[in-house]
Amino acid sequence: MLQFVNFQKNYANFAALKVDDLQIGQGLYWLKGVNGSGKSTLLKSVAGMLSFNGDVLLDGNISIKKDAINYRRLVSFAEAEPLFPEFLTGREMINLFAKARGAATGQEEQYIESMQMQSYVDKPIGSYSSGMNKKLSLLLAFLGKPRLILLDEPLITIDTASLLILYKWINERQEQDGTGFILSSHQALDRDILPSAGELLIENQTLTHIA
Repeated sequence: MLQFVNFQKNYANFAALKVDDLQIGQGLYWLKGVNGSGKSTLLKSVAGMLSFNGDVLLDGNISIKKDAINYRRLVSFAEAEPLFPEFLTGREMINLFAKARGAATGQEEQYIESMQMQSYVDKPIGSYSSGMNKKLSLLLAFLGKPRLILLDEPLITIDTASLLILYKWINERQEQDGTGFILSSHQALDRDILPSAGELLIENQTLTHIA
């Protein structure tokens, strides 16, 4: 699914993260690491939001550096604390993402209904609570048919019922489309619901596949 080739992310003269050569197979992975270890940096780099040295390949041949448009169409990302233009409504954001992702007409409706967003999806995002913003961010990441979905701290700011719905979304996309997932979280994943999750560890500024 994902291959790091001489990957290095620096901030000024500080080497924040380095992955010489690592391949991660298709599946679901829990990205672990202490605060400040570089989990968000890694996910944002893989999503194409941060520049870095080296390369990242999707499915062995789609390069984030050489085929950026195609790569970004296939990789979705939901931030830990999303920020959206406050003057837009949730549905307007959804429509923008759906068009960019080539999503099937009406694909978003099942997500809006299951997360019970009907009462506010047509209201300006500036009126949203942090939980509403989080649900919108997660929905946007699932639009289209991405090969890989990156979720940074998806378990925070949503209630238990919504978390179970998110787990259902993940399982359905894995089973139906073979979508890969990388989730970073300070909270433990529910192994009863996501039993197949592998583990990735960031330690000493490098990434290791530990299970």
